[in-house]
Amino acid sequence: MDQYAYHRITAAPLHWRSVTDEIVSGDSVSLAGGRLYGVWRSQIGRPRDELSVITYWEQGTTTAAAETAVIGAVGSVTGISTELMRPTLRPTDANPPKRQGNYAFRWMSTPAENWDELLALCADAWPGFESAYDSQVIGLWRMSEERTGGPVEEATGAGVSTGIRSLLFTRRPDLAMWERSKLPQGPAEAKVRETLSRRYDLCDWTTVYTSTLLTTEDAEDTARWT
Repeated sequence: MDQYAYHRITAAPLHWRSVTDEIVSGDSVSLAGGRLYGVWRSQIGRPRDELSVITYWEQGTTTAAAETAVIGAVGSVTGISTELMRPTLRPTDANPPKRQGNYAFRWMSTPAENWDELLALCADAWPGFESAYDSQVIGLWRMSEERTGGPVEEATGAGVSTGIRSLLFTRRPDLAMWERSKLPQGPAEAKVRETLSRRYDLCDWTTVYTSTLLTTEDAEDTARWT
């Protein structure tokens, strides 16, 4: 079964770009049997020099192996935590996102008895969400709890709750559309918002932060967000 890994990397001050360049240009991930899915930098909600990296492992991996492959001989890294995760409804393939935009990392912890309903609500709401707001749901991964790092990871909710943790990853064109998606216009959009609100009410813990894509194939984001 396809497996992914989420890596939260802290770079030395003002070295987020050089760390990214080394990760992207290196071959340690591919030599270990994986593929780089993407690298994102903080936009709103996380420290300036923090990177979010996702890798893909068709034949599976371990947290230690994935973490070693990503860091390799990369310099100027002051911290890293890694979590393994598996796709649920999406992604259905390993093609990485390439368009620039406003990428939201939504972490959720859901009581086990609510998990199936949460998946059903996602499947119901996503088509309307995507058509109304020129947005895409990239993936919804279930975290495996095989991870490195401390006993509690406040950025991802690890160690915070005993529920099923998941990562919902979405793309909007920009921050203006982020705000627009929270303010429904008309009955169709109101229904989408109602469904999404119900989904979040099923969680016993959730948080979100936004980022921009460093491994983009179109527009580079040069704004100083954080």
